[in-house]
Amino acid sequence: QVQLAESGGGSVQAGGSLTLSCSVTEYTYGSACLKWFRQTPGKEREAVATFYTGGGLAYYTDSVKDRFTISVDYAKKTLYLQMNNLKPEDTAMYYCAAEFLNPKLCPVATMSDFHGWGQGTQVTVSS
Repeated sequence: QVQLAESGGGSVQAGGSLTLSCSVTEYTYGSACLKWFRQTPGKEREAVATFYTGGGLAYYTDSVKDRFTISVDYAKKTLYLQMNNLKPEDTAMYYCAAEFLNPKLCPVATMSDFHGWGQGTQVTVSS
């Protein structure tokens, strides 16, 4: 199991911005499915943003569209999640995940499809 490492979480007021980072060195070669998930207590971990390195395709859950941007810096071998106009409902533990999946599965892949996880980084948005 590959260990990833997130950073960049913190506490902000509603309307603020944060950028999360995740080292994905092992997954910058070939076609990998990279995702940001988030989880709040008592709820399942949900995918909020997806990036498929094979074609540079990005997907977002509806609640974060036009506010979050997922990207990869191949030189730094780092996955990012730029989060703008944050809302209190974005408060959660955020995890990055990576796996070599085919392009059809990647957009709909759930947490059970991933073996590479980070330890999570907390994002707290106050109103």
